Amino acid sequence: FIEVNPRIQVEHTVTEVVTGIDIVKSQIFIAGGYKLSDQQIKIYSQDSIKTNGFAVQCRVTTENPKNDFKPDYGTITTYRTGSGFGIRLDGGSVYQGVTISPFFDSMLTKITANSRTLDGACRKMRRALAEFRVRGVKTNMAFLDNILSDPTFRKGKVTVNYIKNTPELFDIKEPRNRATKMLNFLGDVIVNGNPDVKEINPNKKFVHPQVPKFDKKNNYPKGTKDLLTELGPEEFSKWLSKEKKIHYTDTTMRDAHQSLLATRMRTQDLEKVARGFAKDFPEVFSMEVWGGATFDVCMRFLNENPWERLRILREAMPNILLQMLLRGSNAVGYTAYPDNLIERFVAEAWENGIDIFRIFDSQNWMKSIGPAIEHVRKQTGGLAEGSMCYTGDILDPKADKYTLEYYLQLAKDIENAGAHILAIKDMAGLLKPYAAKELITALKSEVDIPIHLHTHDTSSVQSATYLKAIEANVDVIDVALGGLSGLTSQPNFNSLVESMRYQPRENKMDIEKLNEYSTYWSDVREYYYPFESGLKSGTAEVYKHEIPGGQYSNLIPQAASLGLRDRFTEITDMYAKVNEVFGNVIKVTPSSKVVGDMAQYLVSNNISIAEFLEKGDSLSFPESVKSFFKGDLGQPVGGFPKDVQKIVLRDEKPYTDRPNKHLEPIDFDKEMAEFKKEFETGMDRELDITDFLSYKLYPKVFADFQKHYIKYGKVMQIPTKNFFYGMEPGEEIIVELDKGKTLLIELISITEADEDGEKSVFFKLNGQSRGAKIKDNTIAVDKVVHKKVDKDNPKEVGAPLQGSLSTILVNEGDIVEKNQELFVIEAMKMGTTISANVAGKVKKIHLGESTMVQSDDLVVEME
Repeated sequence: FIEVNPRIQVEHTVTEVVTGIDIVKSQIFIAGGYKLSDQQIKIYSQDSIKTNGFAVQCRVTTENPKNDFKPDYGTITTYRTGSGFGIRLDGGSVYQGVTISPFFDSMLTKITANSRTLDGACRKMRRALAEFRVRGVKTNMAFLDNILSDPTFRKGKVTVNYIKNTPELFDIKEPRNRATKMLNFLGDVIVNGNPDVKEINPNKKFVHPQVPKFDKKNNYPKGTKDLLTELGPEEFSKWLSKEKKIHYTDTTMRDAHQSLLATRMRTQDLEKVARGFAKDFPEVFSMEVWGGATFDVCMRFLNENPWERLRILREAMPNILLQMLLRGSNAVGYTAYPDNLIERFVAEAWENGIDIFRIFDSQNWMKSIGPAIEHVRKQTGGLAEGSMCYTGDILDPKADKYTLEYYLQLAKDIENAGAHILAIKDMAGLLKPYAAKELITALKSEVDIPIHLHTHDTSSVQSATYLKAIEANVDVIDVALGGLSGLTSQPNFNSLVESMRYQPRENKMDIEKLNEYSTYWSDVREYYYPFESGLKSGTAEVYKHEIPGGQYSNLIPQAASLGLRDRFTEITDMYAKVNEVFGNVIKVTPSSKVVGDMAQYLVSNNISIAEFLEKGDSLSFPESVKSFFKGDLGQPVGGFPKDVQKIVLRDEKPYTDRPNKHLEPIDFDKEMAEFKKEFETGMDRELDITDFLSYKLYPKVFADFQKHYIKYGKVMQIPTKNFFYGMEPGEEIIVELDKGKTLLIELISITEADEDGEKSVFFKLNGQSRGAKIKDNTIAVDKVVHKKVDKDNPKEVGAPLQGSLSTILVNEGDIVEKNQELFVIEAMKMGTTISANVAGKVKKIHLGESTMVQSDDLVVEME
């Protein structure tokens, strides 16, 4: 027989299992004067003792193998045992909700498995351990499983130093605890609310969005993705140029919700209709699904992995081109990055599902656009869509900067740089109908590649702009399904399809089915009401302030966070003034953010433009403004206004060339290894190159996202209503963790807060009661918190575990040697003596005897 335990000791239970003899009972009889051969014991001779097969016993304890098997304490939130033929449990008083304190034995239960062979006993034990669920405290179960799966152990050839000489036993895979983490997240939202939702309407009623029906068994009809695969990018571009019918890019899954709902749309709501839409509308030219602000918002506010979103949508829509927005040398960030980082990002975006890269620069600077086009051509089989950002009005006779000639030359430069498609990116909706017809007509005479027009309907006249552009033979237009169209979004897809009915360039669509998808998005939109921009109708003011549609919905919550919501009109007015004094810049992310940051800064500090110009050398400006004038975003058309640049930068010297040239290339092998070392602890999956790219683009956002993931797990499967607004008592939801693994969660009750300000939130999880202790952040609690030890300072000595500080062995002022005993902590019926890390003098004793200490509480400080 073999017993598995970090503290190896003889165990009578194993003997009983393999011999059938109750040793403890026999010992009692012997103590009472009976002989082994007596009727009460029945061991007549040595031959009477037979062994049958093999038995293995594991003691499940609340000990942490990674921390020298130090005991762990806390409340057991989940307790489920394994069982079955050949499994025996000898447990103590352990149950869900019990508190494991430092003053009792750390053992929860003993499991004994028996079988005809040692290997069979090990397999039974591993199965039993896999069925166990202990949450709330650390256990040694993963360590036990490593032993049971080790070939040396299973052959019965272990020796006394087996554990010491087998360090791989401590390569422990942490349990995923997905259900527990999810309940903790839901509990936190129930008690404290979602931190991204500032105001809740208690009378709000939601309609359950109906996903349009489609034939799930049918294959995907051939679409543009299939055509790109067949033709390749060069021939595909030629095919598009020859097309007579107008083509549509659907922005519902990216720019539409970015512009209306501050980019807060969750992957779950996109995924629900992606498969059906791809099967029902293979005629769609492309689906814009990624890039722009969606990348960082996924991590920052939705706690989702943007790469996972892309992979999910790629799988759901394999037949239609997927499109992203790429900010040239800024990738999907707000600053310049090393060229080889941009190149790798493009390559990985292609590998994970992107087909069309809409590449732009916030200054229309070819030195930023050109390299990104080259990356697409070199690293992918996709389409490089070089974009020129439209601002001003080419029909204005006073225009002297953004003229028709300017755009024609820029278009030629983009074509010469290797773009397969030319995009006109009218981010503020400034391209008026008659200007569109003149611009498209002129471009068609000057460039040979197809033209793709993008606009925002902030003024409410952009459908007319599209109709004029179609008359001028534009090839593709960006539209959004009715439920997420108009205002700061794109013009209405459904309405434009009807407008083109019976026209020579009609692209026939099933309008009834298209309307069903529009209804779905109208109902889904209600879940996101806290993120609405508040714009009730189209406005001609956009021609004055020129705020891009994608920025407008984000400016309002930004203003609210600064306490400026009631001064939003002042901000839009200041936006126009800042734009003028900054030299009438092209306003698109990230340059639009610069103008917005400066406008809010001036309004919040009650500074006028005149005061800025007069006293600017004594002011402290937003970092984005300093970065802009330094040249981190490239060079604007006509250069920077020198006087303003001098005010902002003072004596700092700006760049005059590509900022990327001043950045060291990424050493992917070296930095990836460092990245994994820093972030893989606590993860339940291996980090890959896409995680590394997310980190390099947004270091702090990624770090916060990882912390949230480790604490709460993957929350993207939680229904949107509950993600933002929690649950009501009696409410029941279904969450699918994986295919075939579904959680049925019901909120039972919420208790009042205890003395620590914590509320107990009780759920039913798949029919079993589960609880979560959640700190109510609105309750102030006066609680003594001991100072923690600085682990990098060897002169500070702290408690290595929770327990009672039973004995202080030194006094302040004592001279101590290295390794001299300083104090004793009692826990789990054991005394642990803590010694000095270095020689020195005791400066201060921070805690007295009989104090209850937590791990890492500072006890003795030396000098």
